[in-house]
Amino acid sequence: MNKNTVVFALTSSVDLANEIAATLGIPLGLCEVKHFADGEIMVELGESVRNKHVYIVQSTCNPVSSNLMEVLIAIDACKRASAAHITVVMPYFGYARQDRKAKPRQPITSKLVADLLEKAGAHRVITMELHATQIQGFFNIPADDISAIGLLGDYFKHKDLKDVVVVSPDHGGTTRARKLAEALHAPLAIIDKRRPKPNVAEAMHLIGDVEGKVAIMVDDIVDTAGTLMTGIQMLYDKGATEVYASCIHGVLSGPAIERLRESKVKGFVCTNTISQDQKKENFPEMTVLSVGKILGETIKAMEESRSVGNVLKELFN
Repeated sequence: MNKNTVVFALTSSVDLANEIAATLGIPLGLCEVKHFADGEIMVELGESVRNKHVYIVQSTCNPVSSNLMEVLIAIDACKRASAAHITVVMPYFGYARQDRKAKPRQPITSKLVADLLEKAGAHRVITMELHATQIQGFFNIPADDISAIGLLGDYFKHKDLKDVVVVSPDHGGTTRARKLAEALHAPLAIIDKRRPKPNVAEAMHLIGDVEGKVAIMVDDIVDTAGTLMTGIQMLYDKGATEVYASCIHGVLSGPAIERLRESKVKGFVCTNTISQDQKKENFPEMTVLSVGKILGETIKAMEESRSVGNVLKELFN
């Protein structure tokens, strides 16, 4: 790996950044994040980044706005320290669900965040499984949206399940679910739902057949798990023998863990785009897959001027 490559970890993604650095075969860069009593944030670099390629690793999960400010301040610190190229590695891109004006007078906050990252001085952004892929177009700098569906597919392949059907919890996730269905050589079903207000969903109809099958629900984000619980119950009502739930970003806010514990779900799988250490203590049955190698190999491909598109093929084919 190029000696001019530096990986920094901010508050929310220290363990993941360590995995990325290990994949690259380099030590994690030295930096310190301080939160003052009044809420101000200071990011101080502990080593020179002059003329270096810097990768700042931070998911903007809870507390979202504080974690976002850490990223912006770290970018500014690197820019003022004469870094040659600054890449933000944001596995979970906060505010991605605010990607359009669903009602009059609403903001498009994911576009605002894209502008803030660019204005602060980022030259490139790497994300994973954006809530809406068109968010890439909100950036005027290169933005790579890396899929983690291959990671889920690899996990379920090794479980050797029989008579599998992959289920999308809504129409918006159909493309994502189809990718997993293709990886598992399984049919696809779709839940038709309505969302009367944020974090509240009502499952309405099932498109497809799950009777006598093992159903695997896949989503990009599980937040309060309300949508998930409604979908799980519908699948059992429609004759599924077992239901597994999976997602890329386990936000798991509020009652989510309690709902999962009390549900009839056979297994719950997510990745570590958001650290799950504390939640796994309360719900040890959950399976957490690491995206560290995927991101590390992606960065390695960039540094070696190789195709990023071939990274996932090489890892999961």
